[in-house]
Amino acid sequence: MTTTQYPLEGITVLDLGQVYQGPYCGFLLALAGARVIKIEPPGGDSVRNRSDAPNGVSLSFAMLNSNKEGMTLDLKTEPGREVLLNLADHADVLLENFAPGVMEKLGLGTEQLHLRNPRLIYASGSGYGSTGPYRDVLAMDLTIQAIGGIMSVTGFPDGPPVKAGAAVSDFLGGSHLYGAVLTALMNRERTGQGCVVETAMFDMCYHPLASNLSMLHKQKKQIPRTGNRHGGLSVVPYNVYPASDGYVAIICVKDNHWLTLTRAMGRPELGTDPRYASNQARAEAIDEVDELVSAWTKLHAKEDIFLISQRERFPAAPVRDLLELSRDPHLHQRGALQDVNHPVLGPIALPHSPIRFRDVPRMPLTPSPGLGEDNAAVLADILKLSAEQIGSLVEQGAFGHSKKANQTTHSAVKRRNRR
Repeated sequence: MTTTQYPLEGITVLDLGQVYQGPYCGFLLALAGARVIKIEPPGGDSVRNRSDAPNGVSLSFAMLNSNKEGMTLDLKTEPGREVLLNLADHADVLLENFAPGVMEKLGLGTEQLHLRNPRLIYASGSGYGSTGPYRDVLAMDLTIQAIGGIMSVTGFPDGPPVKAGAAVSDFLGGSHLYGAVLTALMNRERTGQGCVVETAMFDMCYHPLASNLSMLHKQKKQIPRTGNRHGGLSVVPYNVYPASDGYVAIICVKDNHWLTLTRAMGRPELGTDPRYASNQARAEAIDEVDELVSAWTKLHAKEDIFLISQRERFPAAPVRDLLELSRDPHLHQRGALQDVNHPVLGPIALPHSPIRFRDVPRMPLTPSPGLGEDNAAVLADILKLSAEQIGSLVEQGAFGHSKKANQTTHSAVKRRNRR
């Protein structure tokens, strides 16, 4: 039975998130059906105006802010703070990823908010958390990867530590914050009370290092970086191998994978050879195994090897570049990527939520909002403010002095006045 009822319909979220961590959480909530109101400072989210965004909207901003309404508020002003407090009275969730203590200094901390709205879920994401000796240390994805051990295991033995190419700490943070919000909403269903939940990017670094830590525990000493090999050097083959037109990743988790790989290589005798038949034996002959696999992969195109792996049933995949990824037929067929004509960026491929709800149709993507685009509409709808009251807030600087945002608000107010 198909339904159009999204799981979080009726939930209102105030998304004060900046850059990646907070906005990604808000994005997941929006695509699960929540009404998400992105509240930016007068100058906008810093990602909106990065150097790669000549039109004032970067692709990364567009990727993380689909299906949200857009507001600006100057929380350094009394009128701006008062608007946020009034909105929070009607909200289910307020999420932010400021440094610890910022909201308290503004008079918008959890105690003040819960006095007014005891059912509010206050969700905070940060680098190091609200407690501990690193609480006030500035944190970014790069620095968290460094202190969290991720860089120490990334790269090759004869090279320096290397960061992961993707912003793994930020997005681990955002996805865990989403889980924290849903857990808190479930708890509210039982108790009727809101609560405070927090996640810290540093807290999440240890878990993904399971393979590396296992080898450290076994050998009782640091092991060198392993490049594209298994972090514990205990699964073989596990590497990126040269193809005739690029590279391909191959991993044999089970001995049966090795049997099917050797059959595909035209060397079935290697599958039962005692020197390579077990994973332990292959780990002891890791260089030899990699040479054997490379000699075969060099003769074939990466996509051909991908097709062979599907037929023979061993895990492998081509190393795709970003352009190839943006056009991937599997992602587009599933709706994980969707072609959208963005009002500023033009035709782009935007990601949908990776979370799917069976029997609920995928929510259509709407482009990220313009700066302050929905100031008037949100205040009229939620706070029932008149056009005159909204105009007064504009004059008081509640939305900051961003010319563009205020022009947008004034235009919306005028449209309401004409109705």
